[in-house]
Amino acid sequence: MTLLSESELKQVSEAIDRIERDTDAELVTVLAAQADDYRYIPLLWASLLALILPGALLFFTGWLAAWQLLLVQWLTFVVLAVVFRIPSLTSRLIPRSVRHWRACNLARRQFIELNLHHTVGGTGMLIFVSEAERYVEILVDQGISSRIDDSVWQSIVDTFTEDVRNGQVLEGFLTCIETCGSLLKQHVPATHERNELPNHLVVLP
Repeated sequence: MTLLSESELKQVSEAIDRIERDTDAELVTVLAAQADDYRYIPLLWASLLALILPGALLFFTGWLAAWQLLLVQWLTFVVLAVVFRIPSLTSRLIPRSVRHWRACNLARRQFIELNLHHTVGGTGMLIFVSEAERYVEILVDQGISSRIDDSVWQSIVDTFTEDVRNGQVLEGFLTCIETCGSLLKQHVPATHERNELPNHLVVLP
């Protein structure tokens, strides 16, 4: 199941086509549903609470025998491991730093896997979005970073991130692509016609 409709995917592809006519940059866009399934998170929290809660009960009441303590710990772990798998609860258990760390790692893997580091002149550029984490990042190769300071992309990322938070993923992509296109046209203008990488939006489930 794609995160955007076929017509919306086509709009993104057409936007990339337009800006690449005026720049040597090779732009690739990636949209991920989420950066990780976080299956370990419910188990981690269940394990932690299974150790703490029965121990606290023993400390305050003193009535648990050793075998009863183990039983309560196992029951606590099993119940919480199941309950914490409810998606709405799981998302609340994941620290923001962990979500962004996983999304950041995925963005860098995509940059390598899509061969953005092997373009002629080092002009690869990735616009990456992970919807579940509300995470947006722009990664560029040395051919672009040597001409445009990395800090320039931050305001574009901030605007796009707000669009993602508001559920306006398509609008965010189109605005981001056009804004980046203006900068690339100015600082990395087209010197010859080429198209090394696919222009369609890469969607990760």
